[in-house]
Amino acid sequence: MAFEHIVVVGGGAWGTALASTIARAGRAVLLATRDRARAELLLDQRESPHLPGVRLDERIGIAPLGPEIGRYDAVLLAVPSQQLRAASGVIAPSLRPGTPVIACAKGVERGTRKFMTEVVAQSIPAAIPAVLSGPSFAQDVARGLPTAVTLATSDEKLGASLANALGSLTFRPYHSTDVRGVEFGGAAKNVLAIAAGVVTGRALGASAAAALITRGFAELFRFGKALGARPETLTGLSGLGDLILTCSSTQSRNYSFGIALGRGSPPDLASTGGKLAEGFFTAPVLVEMAQAHAVEIPIASAVADILARRASVDEAIENLLARPFRAE
Repeated sequence: MAFEHIVVVGGGAWGTALASTIARAGRAVLLATRDRARAELLLDQRESPHLPGVRLDERIGIAPLGPEIGRYDAVLLAVPSQQLRAASGVIAPSLRPGTPVIACAKGVERGTRKFMTEVVAQSIPAAIPAVLSGPSFAQDVARGLPTAVTLATSDEKLGASLANALGSLTFRPYHSTDVRGVEFGGAAKNVLAIAAGVVTGRALGASAAAALITRGFAELFRFGKALGARPETLTGLSGLGDLILTCSSTQSRNYSFGIALGRGSPPDLASTGGKLAEGFFTAPVLVEMAQAHAVEIPIASAVADILARRASVDEAIENLLARPFRAE
């Protein structure tokens, strides 16, 4: 299938960035928002308030979310992870059976402990779930800067076709069938990015930052393998690649949130300056899942303790430093 007509659901920074890169790839693209007022604003200004200075390509159609999305060949769900089930439920009645629905959020649903493709499968049984993840900032993608990501679905041929449809000279999706590995890497790195931000905010130094990222990746790798992820996925774009990016730039909402925590801001969403840090929601779920699989994740657990106010930043750091010496 050629996938010439693609709809992106979600008018935030990531949704508008994805719509922009799909238009550059030469596909017909509709940017559908769940908020009619946001759709009207985008139509009027051709610029997202979340991506100031980036004008939307005139080839991008913009409309409130409606039944017309059923005419499109593939759907990208670019909504926050905790809103993905609701968005899936809205579009489910309109989709043709067998339509690929690509989850573009990085997280795990609270309460159910479901990954995003599992939420899609439950909410839209007739859809073919897929996931897009990897080291990518919306601002870079929207401006056409070189970016490489991973697109995973259980059907290798379908994944290759979707990657070809979304890809361009500057946006390069590598396809994979390791859906769980790609999803897990994207979710776990957000929690570890908060920890990296805390190290920066507390001015613990570059050596501590390097140690944190390295040991954090060891946690990600160990836990991912327990969930069935492939080692090459965990060391690839959607694992190590995304971790490196998210732990090293203030463009990362999770890293910036961690910096605010390290500087003494309270552990609540107000610390993000109104921007969503997915790791805030993922941390406690990740700890629950690790306990269920008998996997030790001390850094992610420390983040969860800080966010739940079970430990102060200094107490969490002290607890990590007081862990027994062991072989690497």
